[in-house]
Amino acid sequence: MMTTLVAVTREISPAMANCELTHLPRVAIDLDRARAQHEDYERALADLGCTVHRLPSGPEMPDSVFIEDIAIVLGELGIITRPGAESRRVECAVVEQALAHYRALARIEPPATLDGGDVLAVGQSIFIGVSSRTNRAAVAQMRTLVTPLGYSVEAVSVHGCLHLKSAVTSAGDGILLMNRAWAPAEAFGNFDVIDVHPDEPHGANAVRVGGELLCSSMFPRTRERLERRGLRVTGVDVSELAKAEGALTCCSLILAPPDG
Repeated sequence: MMTTLVAVTREISPAMANCELTHLPRVAIDLDRARAQHEDYERALADLGCTVHRLPSGPEMPDSVFIEDIAIVLGELGIITRPGAESRRVECAVVEQALAHYRALARIEPPATLDGGDVLAVGQSIFIGVSSRTNRAAVAQMRTLVTPLGYSVEAVSVHGCLHLKSAVTSAGDGILLMNRAWAPAEAFGNFDVIDVHPDEPHGANAVRVGGELLCSSMFPRTRERLERRGLRVTGVDVSELAKAEGALTCCSLILAPPDG
């Protein structure tokens, strides 16, 4: 398969057990198993055509494997966020340095807080979840940054989950995968919605890589719904990473290189 994309990932911190948690109870994390699952995730990205660029981590940044929260990457611009959890802001410098090779960069400034997991970009439409980690000042700053590039920005209220992309992700052209209990479907206009299986509320977080989807193997009934719609799905086990309130989109920044 010809490689056309770059997936920037970050190694798992030895202090992952001290991760930030909002909606989940703290349980023991098997660090070796989490690392093995992360490596399987990276291999799946490579199999789908990505060149994987893994960044280092350290004990001072227990959540750093969830690199998506630190940046938004559009075709024309990379935006370094200001995470809602203050403990995570130390993660930004290395990610900024890495992305500078691929994009011109902008930054979210105080008083805004923004996690990348709250930003869903679908074509020229950008939906931003207003959550415990992302505020309306960030929505305003994003609108200022991206409207001149031809994007529209819509704020979406998030309830019952950490991030917007816990509730809804892109599954295909004009198609969203959604848990309607956590985000209002009407906020997304005329998109076609595939609902997660009711027994799998966390199943909406999927990574679109080219023409395929990478989904968690924890949600087989939701995967069946996707495949019945003709979508090509690859499953990967991220059950240990999920204990840290992370999911598939969290663990990578997928972008086309400048000459791609």
